[in-house]
Amino acid sequence: MKAAKPTLNCGASPRSQRFWSLRALHRASAMLLAGLVLMHLGNHLAGLRGLGVHQAVMESLRALYRQPTVEAVLLAAVLFQVGSGTRLWWRGRGQRHGWVARVQAASGLYLAFFLLVHVSAVLSARLQGVDTNFYFAAAGVHVAPFYLFFVPYYFLAVLAFWTHAACGLYWNLPPRHQQPVLAAMLLVGVLMAGTLALWLAGGIYPIDIPAPYLASFPASLRGAGL
Repeated sequence: MKAAKPTLNCGASPRSQRFWSLRALHRASAMLLAGLVLMHLGNHLAGLRGLGVHQAVMESLRALYRQPTVEAVLLAAVLFQVGSGTRLWWRGRGQRHGWVARVQAASGLYLAFFLLVHVSAVLSARLQGVDTNFYFAAAGVHVAPFYLFFVPYYFLAVLAFWTHAACGLYWNLPPRHQQPVLAAMLLVGVLMAGTLALWLAGGIYPIDIPAPYLASFPASLRGAGL
């Protein structure tokens, strides 16, 4: 039996109506941020051709999304997305039926975690005058034992993005298209996550991380336990 798509009951309570309004706003901010995420993923895929290509594409994109007004809107969208997503997850606990709804909630929760950690790290680095380029993102993948965190951290972020988008789209498709589209997007997520994690780790071509980017990791912990 096909899972019923949630609908707004015109006779619903004000609290229920606020819940659905929050969901609509959450979806709108998600679409805005999805555009930024797709630009970043495209930038990283371009980097498969070389770090020079990655840097050139990144500089072109920065001219757009580092405009003060654009940055302010994006930061506000991130904060709203994290807050509204967490609220929706909490309100829906115990009421989700089927694996698609549960995976959608789980992937959204991971994205909220990733956005908080990643955006905080980027803003902190920029305040210190650090260029948040490829080396900034990849440094942790090249330092033991920190790669045990950073490899799954990035892999799951890419996978969670495609999973959350696929699950959200699932509810808005005709029944005959739901499973094929969901499967295709999940496959894209797995392949892209694996490819980009391998790229960050230097598995596509050799990568030499400059010392200043490695210096942020405590020397006393590097190689610990290995």
